[in-house]
Parts: sequence; structure tokens; C-alpha cells
Amino acid sequence: MTPDAPAPEAPPERHFLQAALANRSFVIGLVITAIVAAMALLSFVWTPYDITHLVVADRMKDLSIAHPLGTDHLGRDILSMIMIGARNSIAVAIVAVGIGMGLGVPLGTWAAARGGLVDEILMRFNDLVFAFPALLSAIMITAIFGPGAINAIIAIGIFNVPVFARVARAGALSIWPREFILAARAAGKSKTLITIEHILPNIVALLLVQGTIQFALGILAEAGLSYLGLGAQPPMPSWGRMLFEAQTRMMIAPHLAIFPGLAIVITVLGLNLLGDGLRDLLDPRLRRER
Repeated sequence: MTPDAPAPEAPPERHFLQAALANRSFVIGLVITAIVAAMALLSFVWTPYDITHLVVADRMKDLSIAHPLGTDHLGRDILSMIMIGARNSIAVAIVAVGIGMGLGVPLGTWAAARGGLVDEILMRFNDLVFAFPALLSAIMITAIFGPGAINAIIAIGIFNVPVFARVARAGALSIWPREFILAARAAGKSKTLITIEHILPNIVALLLVQGTIQFALGILAEAGLSYLGLGAQPPMPSWGRMLFEAQTRMMIAPHLAIFPGLAIVITVLGLNLLGDGLRDLLDPRLRRER
């Protein structure tokens, strides 16, 4: 290469990696989320204690070397319960977000492609679902069909459908008037093919950011349902039910509520920071501002 020759441009992947490492929200959120996910995965093969083994003599012990986070009112190790609770919360949130995205994105992009009466009917149905708070809707569904992790997943997933439908529709409507879409239509491509080949790839970033936000809300909703006794049932641990069981023992054993509460707060904070970081990295308008 001659001295006057320009230096080769770095590939886009390297630019993205450099921007990601420079984004404090993204890095902190990714680290927190990775730790929580690793803890949940580890619980499948190992926990400090068997949570089904009750040791009444060890009930409500304070923090110690044997029990770093203490024990609950039945002598179960809190650290082990939090690890398994992380697994349950993440599983519920993943499936619920998957249901919302799997149903909502096709509906939203279809409404944007068809327009007219179809679009109007779908959006009014969305407004009807949004009229009920998410937790209230989940409580109603689980109260009708009974408590349990499966019904909690369905309840949270149903509320996620109109969220993703609205986001997908808004993103698709902003792309349909563009020149490359007009060229594709002039070439004779159907609206379905245009949606698959051109619309969806251009709204993936938007859906990814929204999915991160809904993931955090799913964990909060699962904790709320479990607190009310409508989520995962005993003996399966849940962060929300751990808070419920601790509320009458706050004065004598505050650690029973502190640690599951911190687990919820830290996990949701990490996911929100990750979502903010992804939005900054993937939103072209924010990249231009930087």
C-alpha cells in the first residue's frame, strides 16, 4: 500500500462493537442481564441447597457463610430460591414476549399493508385491550382459568400482542412510502412479499428494543401475579411469592423481602438499561446526532 493510499475502512460490525462498548447503558445492562441469565442457567444443574428439603431448625437464619442470603421461615436457603426463581421469571417472560411478538408483528404489518377497514378494526381492538391495565387483565385471565405458570404466561402474552402490533404497524407505515418500496411494487411484488423481504428487515431493530422493554415488564407482571398467588405454585419458588411470604415477617427477618426485591429491581434495571443502549445503537436518528 502506497503512503498516499487511504486506510481501509473498518467493517460495520467493528463500528457497531466499538459503539456498543462505548455505550455505558448498553454495557451495564448487558453485564447485569448476563449475570442473571447465568444464575438462572446454573440453577438447572446446581444450587447451594435443595429447596424441597425443609430444615425447620434453620428457619429465618441471618446471613452466614453456610447461607450467604439467610434462610426463610421453612429453613430453605434464600440464595437457592432466588436462583430458581430467576429461571422461572425469565422463562415466563421469554415465552410471553414470544407470544406477543409472534402474533402481534404479523397483525401489525398486515394492518399497515392492507390499510382501510382492516387497519381501523385492528387498531380499535388494540385500543380495547389497552383500556385494561396489563396486571388487571392478567389477574382476570388467571382468575378464570386458575393459577399457575402456564396461565400467567398466556395472560402476559395476550397483553403483549397489541403492544407489538402497534409498534410493528407504526414502523411499517413509516417505510411503505419510501422509494425502494415503490420500486418493489412497480416490479409487481405482492404486499405480502414486500412485507417479508423489505418491511420486516427494516423494523427488526425497533422490535428488538421493544422486546427488551416487554421482557422487563413481563418479569414485573410475573412477580405481581405470583405475589397474588396466581403465578407459579409451590413448591416452585418465585420472586413475587417470596415477597408475599415475607410481608408478615418484615420486622423479625427483613432479609426475606430484601433479597427477592433486589433481584426484581436489579433484573428490571438491567433490562431497561440494555433496551436504552440498544435503542441508542440501532436508532439511525440517534446515531446521526452522535
